[in-house]
Amino acid sequence: MSRKLIDRLFDRGLAELPDAKLQQADRLALFMQHGDFSLAYSSAVQAGLSHFGDARGYIAHGKKMGSLIALGDPVCAKADRTDLLDAFIGEARTPCFAEIDRETAEHLAVRGFRIAMMGIDTALDLASYDFSGKRKETVRYSERWLEKKGYRIAEAEDVEGADCMIAELSARWRQSRIVKKREMAFLNRPLSEAGGPMMRRFVLIEPDGHISCLLYFDPICRDGEIVGYLTSFKRKLPETTSHAEIGLTKRAVDVFKAEGRERVMLGLSPLCNVEPSGYDESTPFRAMLRGLYRSGAVNRKVFNLQGHAAFKRRFHGCEEPRYLAWNAGSPFKHFISLMRLSKAF
Repeated sequence: MSRKLIDRLFDRGLAELPDAKLQQADRLALFMQHGDFSLAYSSAVQAGLSHFGDARGYIAHGKKMGSLIALGDPVCAKADRTDLLDAFIGEARTPCFAEIDRETAEHLAVRGFRIAMMGIDTALDLASYDFSGKRKETVRYSERWLEKKGYRIAEAEDVEGADCMIAELSARWRQSRIVKKREMAFLNRPLSEAGGPMMRRFVLIEPDGHISCLLYFDPICRDGEIVGYLTSFKRKLPETTSHAEIGLTKRAVDVFKAEGRERVMLGLSPLCNVEPSGYDESTPFRAMLRGLYRSGAVNRKVFNLQGHAAFKRRFHGCEEPRYLAWNAGSPFKHFISLMRLSKAF
């Protein structure tokens, strides 16, 4: 029996939610006002998502294997968040929420949801953040090394032929991955080489003029202004120096700080530092998540969770917990559904 048929059988029991009837331009307008969390931009532009809400705000969601999963926090005014969450729960009945912040988790906990940590995001608060000090010496060294060896860092829009070189880089990068046949989705949308509205694209240019590493940033917005950026994509050629991603990240952070942005988010480190959530949860489920993070087989054959987290910890930012919430069913099953929805397997 095919996966799609199994999914349809599972999904028959899910509630059919009314569509928000918002075009991408409408969602981007709401994002510009209220998109001050990591997944807000992706929830507005990612293809294949469904949206619940109205002109005041929305919740992005998807379904797989009988789980209806909301993506991140609601994109709406803080004053409307409670009403939008309650309306969504009322229609969905037994939804799951993935990668939500503490404020949303607290609201759901009061309404009987169980809450588990699913990893951490790393924030660099640019008003006080800099690259001085011994702990960040390796980051400074990477930038100096690239300059010494004749590499150049630029934004893609300033590089002739960048889109073609980026497409070639992305294809070669894909062939070097553990999972080669598909792009991630949901938690991390598929890459568009040309970027998207308001995105920033930094590239590393080899001495011979070819692009060997890229770093894309999604905007983070509040009250109609871009207040920061989220690292959304990192890709490099297999033979490229290990200093590439570190040097690119440092340069981008310096640029954003000079522009007066408030913060840079480095994105989710899945299953990293999973501790008791402080709410009603499942101890066996938490133990499983911690075991997956430590598993050599998972890190070698599925996704390098430890390496992903280690890269972000080089920057010594503020680690913010992200949560998974559910009010019915097994968290193990919801987690598998989330991984399927995200095309992890």
